[in-house]
Amino acid sequence: MIDLVNESKFNRRDLALGDSPKAKSDWPFKLVVRGISVLFALVIILFVWSIIHQSLPTWKSQGLGFLTNTSWAPGLNQFGAAPLILGTLITAFIALLIAVPIGLGTALVITFLLPARIRTVMTSLVELLAAIPSVVYGLWGLIVLVPLFSNTIEPALQSWTGGIGIFSGATQGLGLLLAGIVLAVMVLPTIVAISRDVIAAVPSELIEGGLSLGATRSQVLTKVVLPAAKTGILGAISLGAGRALGETIAVAMVIGSSPEMPHSLFSVGATLASIIATQFIDASAPQLAALGACALILMVFTASVNAVARSLVRRTATVGA
Repeated sequence: MIDLVNESKFNRRDLALGDSPKAKSDWPFKLVVRGISVLFALVIILFVWSIIHQSLPTWKSQGLGFLTNTSWAPGLNQFGAAPLILGTLITAFIALLIAVPIGLGTALVITFLLPARIRTVMTSLVELLAAIPSVVYGLWGLIVLVPLFSNTIEPALQSWTGGIGIFSGATQGLGLLLAGIVLAVMVLPTIVAISRDVIAAVPSELIEGGLSLGATRSQVLTKVVLPAAKTGILGAISLGAGRALGETIAVAMVIGSSPEMPHSLFSVGATLASIIATQFIDASAPQLAALGACALILMVFTASVNAVARSLVRRTATVGA
């Protein structure tokens, strides 16, 4: 028995090292896979370098001051990313603030509380929302939400809050608040779909154990299901955040496309992605370099979100283990 075990281990080691005849015969496949991997890495490196190369004139002329300058005036060759960075972060924060609780609640309701027929219909509706192009969301925002916000919602918010702080300024419909709400609707299907899948994968033994211990249904959902699925939920939120940060056309249509420092949620503004989409075509050479710098900042933002999400997922998985 010992000899057979040792022989089995030896054979597996030979296979891992590629010394067996079968492994040697697979070298063309391995070569193709490695070649594809190297090609993919080269494409990524070339893409990142092209963005960096495009933005080099801006970084050489302004340095890190580009991040803090507040003036974006292409006619005067003045380019500052501070209003764009602030607009990107504010709209993404509004979107996640609305979409995360609604998305998690919807995923729980679809998975555990709805009858089978209604669950199928709701799942189809979520998938339909995810398939709608972003320009349709932007058109919906312009036609339906802009009049509603300018005539009803924003005046009501000013009346309730006294028109001070983040709810001050003219109520014109277009602005950061509307852009954030449109983004929330856009990222909601992603959060719902992924959260529903990971929640449905929670072992039924955990749920039955919680119920058998006398926990109510709401306690089981909040204290058993959500903690068990938090790794996948973090992934869903990170994907939603990535889309909220990088969404372009819909935001450009409802935010006002004015690269000014926002003073309230009603202020018109712009994001890093929307300014690239609206000013790229007729841009001069200095403006193209500034837009390339905006693209680089946006890449850093999305990469940072993914890195933080992976760190949280890894930490959560370690604690769970």
